[in-house]
Amino acid sequence: MASGDTGAIEAGPVAAPPPTAASTTKRKRRLADLTAEEINEIVALRGKMPQTVVGKRFGIEQTEVSAIQRLQRAKTARLLEDQEKKNPIKRVKNVELSVPIAYGTISFWLGKKADDLHSHKWTVYIRSATNEDLGPIISKVVFQLHPSFNNPTRVVESAPFELSESGWGEFEISMTVFFQKDAAEKTLELFHHLKLYHEDDNAPQSTKKPVVVESYDELVFQEPTEAFYSRVKNLPAVHVNGSPGELNVSSGALEISNERKRGDTKDHQLGQWFGKYSETDELTSIMGARQQVQKEIAKLKSMLDSEAMKLKPSAP
Repeated sequence: MASGDTGAIEAGPVAAPPPTAASTTKRKRRLADLTAEEINEIVALRGKMPQTVVGKRFGIEQTEVSAIQRLQRAKTARLLEDQEKKNPIKRVKNVELSVPIAYGTISFWLGKKADDLHSHKWTVYIRSATNEDLGPIISKVVFQLHPSFNNPTRVVESAPFELSESGWGEFEISMTVFFQKDAAEKTLELFHHLKLYHEDDNAPQSTKKPVVVESYDELVFQEPTEAFYSRVKNLPAVHVNGSPGELNVSSGALEISNERKRGDTKDHQLGQWFGKYSETDELTSIMGARQQVQKEIAKLKSMLDSEAMKLKPSAP
């Protein structure tokens, strides 16, 4: 594995280092020894500090740090579900919002500047497929890099959601997408394999032509909350499918300026390498197919409701 702030390719087994006094001694603490304040701090450090560092800080194993943070996430999710049951969030029926996105990596060979630990520079990103600002939709993205990087957990809290690094190896990057609060949606996990070399082994490396690997997807909000729908429905990055009818919603539920454009990627320095989805029929055909599916679903629901009414016993 690489060390420092470089990328690494996962290889075969590596001989373990000889045991040291620190590694042969028992752990100083058990989970039962942790105070409530310490547990809360461990939970708060999720996504801000590597679990190995947190474990050393509190004298527990990395797996125990992971378990604490995972259990707390499950507990929080249950609390939110219970809260929603007690105070149901108002949602817009028969409406779907879709946000076309693209995510991937662009990597450049460093040429004469390359060394054993830094052969390429690269950027990983999540963007609107039409290069609009995703800030009103996404609150932050957590990028999880290879453990050999310094601070492998990177948090980007404003658009554009991207980060750049350098290294020598290929590995899988996970991206956790957090949505704006008024969307009332769970996080989304995306995965992308960083590619530094062309598929064709005989292809010459170039400092001017990068290796680009990009995927198309959509963020889909089925029956969005009324507050979220009212705020984002007119954004150019958002496609509205269905008819909501009349709504009485205040658009000031969340203070996010929809006029701000600084988060878009229309003039991005790497823009020439982005996929041009808006210039093909692909995006249009996908949206058309989705609308057709929504119509069929609505028709099926209507048929089921009609059958249910027929089966309902009549009053004596």
